[in-house]
Amino acid sequence: MGTPETSREPCPDRILDDIGGAFGMGAVGGSAFHFLKGLYNAPKGARFVAASQAVSLNAPRVGGSFAVWGGLFSTFDCTMVYVRQKEDPWNSIFAGAATGGFLSMRQGLAASARSAAFGGVLLALIEGAGIMLNKFLSAQQQMPILIDEPLPPNGLPAQPVPPPSDSPSSSWFGGWFGNKDEPVSGGGGSETKVLESFDAPPVPNFEYK
Repeated sequence: MGTPETSREPCPDRILDDIGGAFGMGAVGGSAFHFLKGLYNAPKGARFVAASQAVSLNAPRVGGSFAVWGGLFSTFDCTMVYVRQKEDPWNSIFAGAATGGFLSMRQGLAASARSAAFGGVLLALIEGAGIMLNKFLSAQQQMPILIDEPLPPNGLPAQPVPPPSDSPSSSWFGGWFGNKDEPVSGGGGSETKVLESFDAPPVPNFEYK
């Protein structure tokens, strides 16, 4: 699983990608907010018309504000990537602080400093939450899957079934020829059964004397 830094678009395309995503987020969110606000504030009988007008007037403005913020943030982020030559959460934190301070420059130095601090803290919280979530998901994926074997109804483990015995008492041929099975201990503690050899009848000799 890729980290939030490695899963984003490369830097030149990241600016346009963030501008479009921020505009869409602001337009959708602003439309929902101003539609509900228009329904609440409009008089009875004209609420739907008033809500539609509120959406058409305010949704593009909210989307544009989000797009400006997203474009500045991506620009500062790419600048930090170029300067530091690395991708890490510090780039986003610095970019958030720089964006907040830049957007509040017209209100004075104190307001700009407060906005910069707020933007940096906000991005630090977002990046920290993303890192923690990424680690949690990675730990979940690396956990082994344990499968418990079901126990028999009596609650005792199943006993191995011994192989059928080939002893002379249980074999008709063994009783006929009088053969016996003797266990021979082998290496590693295992036992094998070897069939005893029996005396063969003498071979007739056909040589002429």
